[in-house]
Amino acid sequence: MHPHSRRDFLKTTTLTGAGLLASPAAWLGRAMPVTTGGFNGTDLVALGRTGIKVSRLAQGTGYNGYARSSEQTRMGKQKFDELLRHGLDQGIRFIDMADLYGSQPFVHDIIKGLPRDKFVLLSKIWVRKENWVTPSGGAVAELDRFRQELGVDMVDVVLIHCMTDAKWPETYARVRDELSDLQQKGVIRAKGVSCHDFGALKTAATLPWVDVIFARINNMGGSKYMMDGTAEEVGDVLKLARRNGKAVVGMKIFGAGKLVRPEEKDASLKYVFQNHLVDAITVGMLSPAQVDDTLRRMSQVGKG
Repeated sequence: MHPHSRRDFLKTTTLTGAGLLASPAAWLGRAMPVTTGGFNGTDLVALGRTGIKVSRLAQGTGYNGYARSSEQTRMGKQKFDELLRHGLDQGIRFIDMADLYGSQPFVHDIIKGLPRDKFVLLSKIWVRKENWVTPSGGAVAELDRFRQELGVDMVDVVLIHCMTDAKWPETYARVRDELSDLQQKGVIRAKGVSCHDFGALKTAATLPWVDVIFARINNMGGSKYMMDGTAEEVGDVLKLARRNGKAVVGMKIFGAGKLVRPEEKDASLKYVFQNHLVDAITVGMLSPAQVDDTLRRMSQVGKG
């Protein structure tokens, strides 16, 4: 994405409800900001050294995701559309998807007709055989299908999904090599890994191949809150990763739905951002109200 300000993205066109659904290019310009000040979820921030700028908050589409479905897709197309369009309307320009979630076909109609530099698409390749997928062993076939499902020529960021072993670079060498080739050809802009293991995360933090890391991080730490170590242990690795030029996108900020009280959410957001552990975060919000609530909480982070 080009380095536009939020004002460039959000113009002051007023639309009726019918117009909101009829014209994607028009509703993208609708201005309904819910954040103020100098630190917002809709701020455009650099994604490591990738040259990509994303909104600090990504709309996750994989809450309780499995077998190409998630809480977001199971809501049905109409509610999914309302959710993502509301986020785009507020200034969220970062869409987090995966083959595991089945969310790419749902995103297709939402982004159709929008200027390509107005959103960033991230998806993930599932590399282990399951009853719902037989991986190709590489990345080319997967990216061909991803692009067809999304109706785009290029996917901004592609990750190897859910790595649970420190030796993942060797185990999935073909996937790595094909993603590198696809990056050289401009089919993707950045590559990386989603980590669900402390050893896998430590490997990602130092591996030159990695551009982007998805990491589980919140202030509570431990497996109870979906973390791969204590908050301090994971935080130290994320600081190392960022020093090494890796982009870090935090996930499980609210402990996969276990940090639900307002004070718990606020404490986790402050811990993650005030310690400079991430470039951006992804949250699997399920309603426009949750989008607004998360953006408002993020706008409080910079205020101490």
